[in-house]
Amino acid sequence: MKAGKNPIITSIYTADPAPMVDGDTLYLYTTHDEDELVDNFYTMNDWRLFSTKNMVDWEDHGRIFSLDDIPWADARAWAPQAIKRNDKYYLYCPVHKKDSGMAIAVGVSDKPEGPFVNIGEPLVDEGDWNDIDPTVFIDDDGQAYLYFGNPELRYVLLNEDMVSYDKSIGVVKVPMTVESFGAGSHDTGTSYAEGPWFYRRNNLYYMVYAAFGVDKKTEHLAYATSSSPVGPWKYGGVLMTEEGGTFTNHPGIADFKGHSYLFYHTGQLAGGGLFHRSVCVAEFKYNADGSIDTIPKCDHVEEV
Repeated sequence: MKAGKNPIITSIYTADPAPMVDGDTLYLYTTHDEDELVDNFYTMNDWRLFSTKNMVDWEDHGRIFSLDDIPWADARAWAPQAIKRNDKYYLYCPVHKKDSGMAIAVGVSDKPEGPFVNIGEPLVDEGDWNDIDPTVFIDDDGQAYLYFGNPELRYVLLNEDMVSYDKSIGVVKVPMTVESFGAGSHDTGTSYAEGPWFYRRNNLYYMVYAAFGVDKKTEHLAYATSSSPVGPWKYGGVLMTEEGGTFTNHPGIADFKGHSYLFYHTGQLAGGGLFHRSVCVAEFKYNADGSIDTIPKCDHVEEV
């Protein structure tokens, strides 16, 4: 058996990992931190894709979507997520609009590795800065959900076409309570900050997210659960602690070949740090009641 080392991608700086399992392959969509910074801030212009069949050997598919593909966007190619429906692949991406504010773009492709084609207009555009970090999930009844948000969590009910949402319901704001998301020092008074990752396992819905603890200035990962896809949510605890060498973290969770994995990012690649991050992965197990113990950062993952 071979073992892969963390960070799993060393050729470029990557962050915000978004795994998607399709058949015998795990596809990992990421953001890309450019080597050279503009205005000493996150400089991110495109989205990258990597894939594996064994969690050790990774194929680099290069750039699969970029700001150049979105005429109304000019910066901040931030945390994406992809999903498959009806033999199409949909990539949800937050970007900065040319006329200010953040909005969520969608790219559509016939293949997981692209090329992705922009749908032409923002999917979600509320005219503020909350529309970032989309996470998408299709439930067993066929209803698709798109959660997103910083500083608060919001969602829309996607239509079956996956590129529009139910305007009669509109954008729903999730109640930001300590019971749901734990006590913290972020804007809402809870630990919830950004980077939601929404999924279902058995009869339990999970919301994993980047969090700020009380009096903490660096993100850790936390989670909440619910018996319904729209809450109410119940805080579950810390999933991964703050130590990682970068201000942010971002979760992505997938089951692959009988194993459960948490993808995250750190600053541990050579030259890394706040604006130069690197994607890592850790295997974990669920407890019998569906809860998850705090997952330690690790230096390797076993072949499957």
